[in-house]
Amino acid sequence: MRRLNLLIVFALLLGFSVVPAAGRNYAGTDGLPWWNDRVFYEIFVRAYVDSDGNAIGDFAGLTSQLDYLNDGDPTTTTDLGITGIWLMPIMESTSYHGYDVMDYRNIESDFGSNEDFRAFMEAAHERGIAVIVDMVINHTARRHPWFVEAAKGDNEYNTWYRWLPVDPGYLGPWGQPVWHREGNRFFYGIFWDGMPDLNLRNPDVVAEIYSIAEYWLTDMQVDGFRLDAIKHLIEEGQQQENTAETLTWLGDYTAHVKSVNPSAFTVGEIFGGSGPILKLYAPENVDTTFEFGLADAMINAARSGTATSMRNVQRQVLGQFPPGQYAAFLTNHDENRVMNGLAEDEAKMRVAASLLLTQPGVPFLYYGEEIGMIGLKPDECIRTPMQWTDSITTPSYMAGKNCETNEATHNVAAQTNDPNSLLSHYRSLIQLRNGHPALRVGDLTFVESTSQSVYSMIRQSADETVLVIVNLSDEPVADYTLSLESGNLAADVNAALLYGVGEVTAPTISEAGGFGDYLPLGELPPHSTFIIQLSS
Repeated sequence: MRRLNLLIVFALLLGFSVVPAAGRNYAGTDGLPWWNDRVFYEIFVRAYVDSDGNAIGDFAGLTSQLDYLNDGDPTTTTDLGITGIWLMPIMESTSYHGYDVMDYRNIESDFGSNEDFRAFMEAAHERGIAVIVDMVINHTARRHPWFVEAAKGDNEYNTWYRWLPVDPGYLGPWGQPVWHREGNRFFYGIFWDGMPDLNLRNPDVVAEIYSIAEYWLTDMQVDGFRLDAIKHLIEEGQQQENTAETLTWLGDYTAHVKSVNPSAFTVGEIFGGSGPILKLYAPENVDTTFEFGLADAMINAARSGTATSMRNVQRQVLGQFPPGQYAAFLTNHDENRVMNGLAEDEAKMRVAASLLLTQPGVPFLYYGEEIGMIGLKPDECIRTPMQWTDSITTPSYMAGKNCETNEATHNVAAQTNDPNSLLSHYRSLIQLRNGHPALRVGDLTFVESTSQSVYSMIRQSADETVLVIVNLSDEPVADYTLSLESGNLAADVNAALLYGVGEVTAPTISEAGGFGDYLPLGELPPHSTFIIQLSS
């Protein structure tokens, strides 16, 4: 209880509230929703912590390592500072990844029991960590009892899925078969024949999906859902994504979720989506969506060492959503790990992390990203075990996949006490974001630089202004200046370095509230990050 009380006091000082699971009426800062005050961490439970030595991660193991993510004591700096968790599918399933659900109301038996999950939730909430779970509502497992009954023909479950007497012959959005034989009929399954699509036009199906949401929000006390594959929910003929019925259905679903818990958070996955497509969904039909285009832009900026493209994409994103209402990330469980995308260059990895954790939106990290784990497809090889030490146990789902891992050089044990490690970089940035409302919820104003290698911006909340400077290049930058044509900076401003090393000078503020020809530091080392607080 002492830990929880400390957390609440600290949260109030920061301007946002964290409450025990019983209340869960989270409040945000500067009028933004509570999720804008969070940094989320995506976890594949099967790969995270194994508590009993069977090479399968479980909830007992995850609970035992929560202090690594957030120890609940805001005065310490040895935890990562995570304040939100997204759990990949945790319901009983037929596959290692869990996206073909067999039982929506029970925890995957490999991970433990429902009681183990509730114990995890209590421990997470005690530390002020909000938890959202993957909710797969587009399809079930082929072995789900609903489909088993539907396949028999004339019974109440027959219309829970889509059936045709003959294959209509058309393919899916990426050229895949979508109609699959079962007996003398064909059922629709957009991903593969092991995942038959639910018929979300059927009111009985919808009522059950609503009931499942209620169960997880009330009985299991989760704080919301990551909604999988939402662009494929309802097809209209051969139009198999982003249909008008899908958008309407999602809006109704989110409204139901909010009727159960008004504070519940929904974030939608529209794989590869960016810009206008995402705007169809959020915030009207789901709270936020993942910004894939911005993820690519951040990685490309870190890879290329130039800021122009990143700025252009960021400007488009800011113009398409209400303030902060998008989910920012670098990579996830469906994509090659960002460390590989950056040619295993740890300095570039630091730059990518800086771009992610200093910008608006709701940041999501993929487990192991903070220590530089590698992984290239197939999918099993981008979901390898968390590298706690310099050795890992190979789980069965990796058998025969020839997955390349780097636990010998990149692991928590090796990095945790090294102030110069990638893990320490992530810890510092997350803890700074937690402690400074400008970084969490502040508006973004681009600052012009005379060097194309320097990415710079002002983040400004109601009570705080910070200047972020990132040298994307692998060379030092000295011949640069920064300028802000106009703003609302006070005439007499002081500059204090929150992150980075060096002597920083304050800008001279113009009558327009901006500055020109500003040289905050004499030289920006390669791949360096500076966060400067500007105050009167």
